[in-house]
Amino acid sequence: MAGVFGAYSKSGKPVIEEVYLGLYALQHRGQESAGIAWIESGRVAATKGIGLLHNAIDQQTLVEKNAHFAIGHVRTKPVDSSRLQSVMPLGANYARGAVAIAHDGLVTNAKELVAQLEQRGAIFQSSASSEVILHLMAQKSHMQQLDAFVDAMRRLEGSFSVTAVIDGALVAARDPWGFMPLVIGEREDTLYVASESCALDIVGAKLVRDVAPGEILVVDEKGMRSLRIPHETERCMRCSFEYVYTARPDSVIDGRSVYEARKEMGRRLAAQSPCAEADIVCGMPDSGTIAGLGYAEESGQTFEMGIVRNRYIGRTFIQPTQKVRELGVKIKLNPISEVFSGKKAVIVDDSIVRGTTAERIISVIRESGADEVHMRIASPPVRFPCRYGIDTARSETLAAVRMTLEELRAKIDADSLDYVSEEDLVAAIGIPADQLCTACFSGRYIEGDERAKGASK
Repeated sequence: MAGVFGAYSKSGKPVIEEVYLGLYALQHRGQESAGIAWIESGRVAATKGIGLLHNAIDQQTLVEKNAHFAIGHVRTKPVDSSRLQSVMPLGANYARGAVAIAHDGLVTNAKELVAQLEQRGAIFQSSASSEVILHLMAQKSHMQQLDAFVDAMRRLEGSFSVTAVIDGALVAARDPWGFMPLVIGEREDTLYVASESCALDIVGAKLVRDVAPGEILVVDEKGMRSLRIPHETERCMRCSFEYVYTARPDSVIDGRSVYEARKEMGRRLAAQSPCAEADIVCGMPDSGTIAGLGYAEESGQTFEMGIVRNRYIGRTFIQPTQKVRELGVKIKLNPISEVFSGKKAVIVDDSIVRGTTAERIISVIRESGADEVHMRIASPPVRFPCRYGIDTARSETLAAVRMTLEELRAKIDADSLDYVSEEDLVAAIGIPADQLCTACFSGRYIEGDERAKGASK
């Protein structure tokens, strides 16, 4: 999981600080590394580092940079991202010029492409799929840079939203299925691309539209134009987990407000699985809060902000090891005893992946004096690994695979446990079922994607 941001000023105004700010708005998509790249004197220049954005990049060093187009990236990937050469954007200066690339997503045929490229003499320095794109371009040195980029996009399978600086242009591409979100923004003479529309808000840009599935967007001194990635199907498969968990609630993805989608998930969950005996409803901060509001609104029960989140702690779901996750839960969430004492509470969360957070938060809520704790989940059980972008590891680590509903209820020590149905999830998101990827819930991977199917076993 990652976030990408790019900017191009047609008047030549510096944009690197704006890229930095855009990455701040995307910090929820990646907390282990950050980087910004641009072209300087005909060669790739970059600043990058490990950790949260403010630790990885010194903002003061950006003030003197005058690049009028640049890209940035924040990333979550365990262990290997500690190697600085794997931190994106990745850049290269080859026969056709300078190019820097960053991406969000998972290229499912990356290993196959790496093997092919290595047989032709390519030497890889990182674990990032962006380096595959660089090598694919370099081995087409007879092509113009943009043509080589389009040809590289054609070779990729899986999910990706890519940003690049190529031959004096800002270039962005979204995979033909549309798994990963990517939007276009505009403010005065500057055009932007970003993983989510919330990053446009922070720089004062208005949302123009989403990058279409299979579209390659080119922004240069001539303006903005579109190309297409050749693909055998026009079918789209947007990631449902973006609406459940990944995206910020103030984002709009493919025309659908994430806030409204999550609230509707809560409403439908309350209708499907009411808890009449409950005194209060609480949402698990942050991604369960809005579903909790919807649940309380539909049920007519009192909504309380009974769980306080430490704003300086990262997302426990995407931290790299189970040990760190367990420690993270203890310091991340704190229930308010005055809210829970003597009460029967419904706790609404976005999902249960491994079960660590649910078990520990229920334990501390009971310690706060709650008489009963009923767990309601605003997405179906996660039973299959995501092979297109979200790190949900292997099937055997998933709570809904290892245990029945009753076993999981007992494990997390809830008085009751229920999930929203897949049908209600799809209806809440408001995108047709045949255009929405629910593989992590249903196991229905893309038809013909043998890599994804095999990887899930």
